[in-house]
Amino acid sequence: MRFARDLIEYEMLDTSGGEKLERWGDRILIRPDPQIIWDTPREHPLWNKADARYFRSSKGGGKWEVYKKMPESWILSYRSLRFRIQPTGFKHTGLFPEQAVNWAYFMDIIQKQKKPVRVLNLFAYTGGATLACASAGAEVCHVDASKGMVSWARENAALSGLSQRPIRWIVEDCEKFVAREIKRGRRYDVIIMDPPSYGRGPGGEVWKLEEQIYRLVDLCVGVLSETPLLFVLNSYTTGLSPSVMQYLLGVTVANRFGGRVSAEEIGLPVTQSGQILPCGSTAIWTSDTIIT
Repeated sequence: MRFARDLIEYEMLDTSGGEKLERWGDRILIRPDPQIIWDTPREHPLWNKADARYFRSSKGGGKWEVYKKMPESWILSYRSLRFRIQPTGFKHTGLFPEQAVNWAYFMDIIQKQKKPVRVLNLFAYTGGATLACASAGAEVCHVDASKGMVSWARENAALSGLSQRPIRWIVEDCEKFVAREIKRGRRYDVIIMDPPSYGRGPGGEVWKLEEQIYRLVDLCVGVLSETPLLFVLNSYTTGLSPSVMQYLLGVTVANRFGGRVSAEEIGLPVTQSGQILPCGSTAIWTSDTIIT
């Protein structure tokens, strides 16, 4: 399992009974996580000192119960990057810290290349991967169907001092955008894809990961440059195993460009137990010509 070793302002303190105890800067939050099936003793003292806790509703969704006075949002840092954190009505905070292991990888790879690198970041959310790639010197196209998420990502870019970097901000359905890019003749050296399990596009388009991911990955092969570097596929869907994702990239990207494919779970270290909490999976295709 891969996990970030240089997270400073985020910490997974403990996990038990379907919930995780987290430190986001100087704020302590409790959030549900269906993978936490163990009911270990809650010995960490901050279980009883949380700032807020998210409760799921039996009717879907849920709400935050706030125990202490909190700002509406605050700033969290990772290396040179800055992110606005804000608890939302869907339990999320605007950042997936487990992805830091991938951000570090992107930064390292891009900085080592001896040519300009063009990155396409699909389902780009609030811009973690976009900012990591841009800070390393890449030209990035950031695509998400949510206007609000793209605005949030642009704010994070400004906080990180990256407003003047070559980043295109696109609000559009990812599949439709890729199809148009192919017709326009635009090509990318790196594609990063972080699709949701389920979602809707700006025009009401329904997205179901298992039904549509092969078609989208296969389509994206057509927008890769003649000598691409990376194709990265993330998944938080428990039914889509790392092996399935590895096979998918093998029969699409590797089938055309050669190279190699690997896939592993990503996670976050838990301070109290010393264990690693699984937080999804990442499959990565890499070119044989990439400088590592």
